[in-house]
Amino acid sequence: MDWDDLKIVHAIARHGSLSAAARALGTTQPTVSRRLSALEKGIGGKLFEREAGGLVPSPLCATFIEALDQMDQHAQAVERRIAGRDTGLQGSITLTSLAWFGDDILAPLLARFASRHKLVAINLINDPRRFNLSRREADIAVRIGSFEQEDLVERKVADVSYGLYASLAYVERHGQPDFSRKCAGHKVVSLVDSPIKVVPIEWLMSIASRAQVTLRTNDVQSHIAAAEAGEAMAVLPRVLGDRKAGLLRIEPPTPEPFQPVKIGVHADLRDTPRVRSLIDFLVQELKARAKELHPS
Repeated sequence: MDWDDLKIVHAIARHGSLSAAARALGTTQPTVSRRLSALEKGIGGKLFEREAGGLVPSPLCATFIEALDQMDQHAQAVERRIAGRDTGLQGSITLTSLAWFGDDILAPLLARFASRHKLVAINLINDPRRFNLSRREADIAVRIGSFEQEDLVERKVADVSYGLYASLAYVERHGQPDFSRKCAGHKVVSLVDSPIKVVPIEWLMSIASRAQVTLRTNDVQSHIAAAEAGEAMAVLPRVLGDRKAGLLRIEPPTPEPFQPVKIGVHADLRDTPRVRSLIDFLVQELKARAKELHPS
C-alpha cells in the first residue's frame, strides 16, 4: 500500500476530522477526503465512522492503528537523521519560542547569526503552544520553564525574573496596593487558563488574591498595554518592564519569581553543524545578557 495513503489514515485517526488532518499534512480537506474514499474503495471497507465528536476509526481501521503509529515514528526518525546529516553551515533551521522572548530577545540575535552565515535560513515561530521536536515541527525550542518531551537534549542558559508593574496614573488613582489585604480594591491582568503551571501568575495570585482580574490574555504585550494605559497592574518580565518609562515596579512582600530559560533540541539533530553552531551562539549571547534577564 502507498505510505502516503496510510499517512492520511493515520492523520485522521490522530486528529479526528478531515480538516484537522489536512492542516497537519499541509494539504486540503477535499484532497484528504478524495484519497480516503479511494483507499476505502480499494480495500472494500470503511475506515472511519462519523460520530458527534468527529471521525473515529472503524473496527477494521482500529486493528492497524498501532502499526501506523510505529510506521510514523520510524518515518519521523528517518527524516530526523536525514535532516541531521553533516551538510555544514547551510540549510534551514526552524526555531520556536514564546512571543515576547522571540520578539524582544531572540529575533535580533538570530538576524545577527544569519548575517554571519549567509547559507543558513532561520525561521522563527513565536507561539505559546509547545511544538513537537520529534515530529520536526521545529528544530530548536527556546522555552521558559521545563521540557517534558522525551529524546530531547536541553540546556539551561539563563534565568528570567519578573516584577509587578503599574503606571503612575494607576497608582495616583488607586494608591499603592495593600499586600496585607491581598490588594483588595485593585485590578490586575492575568493569563488565560492553561494546563501548564505559570510561575509568575501563581505568584501574582498569592500576593493579590483579592484584586479584580480585569483581563485575561495569553500575550505579554497585552499585559504591558493594559498596565501602560493605567487600567491594571501586571506581572511582567523585568527585562521588558524595566525599560518602560511609564511603568513603576512595585515593591512586593515576597521575593520576585524567576524561571529558567532552556534550549532544547532533538538528540538526532544536536550534532548537525548548523544547529550546533546556532545553539552555541545563542548560549553565548544569552549568558552575556544574564544580568539583564535576571537583575538582582
